[in-house]
Amino acid sequence: MNGPQEFGLAISIALTIILGLSADYLFKKIRIPGLVGMLLVGILVGPYLLGLMSPEMMNVSGDFRRIALIVILLRAGFELRRDTLNRIGRPAIFMSTVPALFEIGGIMLAAPRLLGIGLLEAAILGAILSAVSPAVVVPLMIDFMDQGRGTRKGIPTLVLAASSVDDVFVIVLFTIFLGMVGGGEVNLWAKLAEVPVSITLGIFVGIIAGYLLYRLFQKYDWRPPKRTMLVLGTAIVLTWLEHEIQAWVPMASLLGVMAIGFIILEKSEPIAHLISQKLKKLWIFAELLLFVLVGAQVNIHVAWKAGLAGTLVILTGLVFRSAGTYLSLFGAGLNRKEKLFCVVAYIPKATVQAAIGAVPLAAGIASGEVILAVAVLSILLTAPIGAIGIMIMGEKVLDDGERVSFRFRDLREKMGLPRVGERIVDKRSGTVWKVIEEKELWIQKPGQGASESAAAWIPAIQLRCWREDTGTGPGTGKTISHRYSQIDPSFADHYEILYDW
Repeated sequence: MNGPQEFGLAISIALTIILGLSADYLFKKIRIPGLVGMLLVGILVGPYLLGLMSPEMMNVSGDFRRIALIVILLRAGFELRRDTLNRIGRPAIFMSTVPALFEIGGIMLAAPRLLGIGLLEAAILGAILSAVSPAVVVPLMIDFMDQGRGTRKGIPTLVLAASSVDDVFVIVLFTIFLGMVGGGEVNLWAKLAEVPVSITLGIFVGIIAGYLLYRLFQKYDWRPPKRTMLVLGTAIVLTWLEHEIQAWVPMASLLGVMAIGFIILEKSEPIAHLISQKLKKLWIFAELLLFVLVGAQVNIHVAWKAGLAGTLVILTGLVFRSAGTYLSLFGAGLNRKEKLFCVVAYIPKATVQAAIGAVPLAAGIASGEVILAVAVLSILLTAPIGAIGIMIMGEKVLDDGERVSFRFRDLREKMGLPRVGERIVDKRSGTVWKVIEEKELWIQKPGQGASESAAAWIPAIQLRCWREDTGTGPGTGKTISHRYSQIDPSFADHYEILYDW
């Protein structure tokens, strides 16, 4: 028999699902990102307003949010291609550091005058506020990558990669400033050295883990759900490892999580696509948990105390941050509108502010309550506005050329096509086939003649399948090939994917 604790947790999860999905649907209907609705639901049902979220749910909130963040960063890793990373290398490095330094500088100028706090306390506040939120930014960038928007110049990948490193840099600065309070000795250069060490170690461990998983998947022909759960489990262990070794050496485990996906994609694109496809389905639930629970962490009463002065400090910081972001993009080959899109994409704040906003208060810093109030207010102001701005500007600014490779992904999802390695069953005969090869083709629409116009060409996917029950190796027995496009018969007319383990 379930006790009250389990029942309270179950009801809270049910509320998260029902209200989160409803808000997501309603906000998307009015062309506002669904995550804004989920954040507002979290604020509403959280312990600081209606109190519908059980204490048990709030106790495990941090674990749930971390797992959800791991899911989206894994998805991001499976989208990172070597050629794109090579193109965005230098701008990504500048965007990882310069905007944060500008914002901290702006807040150090404004906060002492507007909030009456000391310069060092203003630096602590600046470090908290200057972290961009990967929880908000990464899902939106992946959506643009799914649509093929901005992919020619790698803009979504640039923002995605830079925002992840930005957090590592900012948290190190926060630790330095916090250690300086009360005259404590801080080895500045040793602390700053933690940034490259943390990034390098995190990526290295992620690459090793990803390579070992790839070799494992090559040796054992496991079904996609098993592979996906093993990748997720490994990523969670990576974040646990960061916590265990942090007393001796820093490690940016979330970058390692992304590196897992990157190395599997480099070694085997078919396996990477299968895992990514499963993660996308898992993200539906993880997204609800992440944004509703981030919203539930927001104490709107504390935010209210920050008032107009807190709002002005946040806006001053954003002005300086925007200038830093724009400067970071000189020489990146982006036009003015694309640079402005990156500026807007660097506005949202949520996860880091919710995680460390209360640390100065707990450490006994005199202005800790003011710092917490401004940190909470920054989430309320920037997360919704930033998310809406990213969506509106992205649709207007980012290119979506006709003949881009991401149109194949759109076709695959619309037609529900399988990936290499998946098994399908023939609805007519009941025979089971395994997809062993796929080709992406551009074919001309009927009646277009010899036109070279991009609009005259449509994507098509050709699948070759091997019949499993013949007792021969893949490709050596009977195989069949089918082509799928908007002018061909639907896959679902004759086949369905087997989702067994």
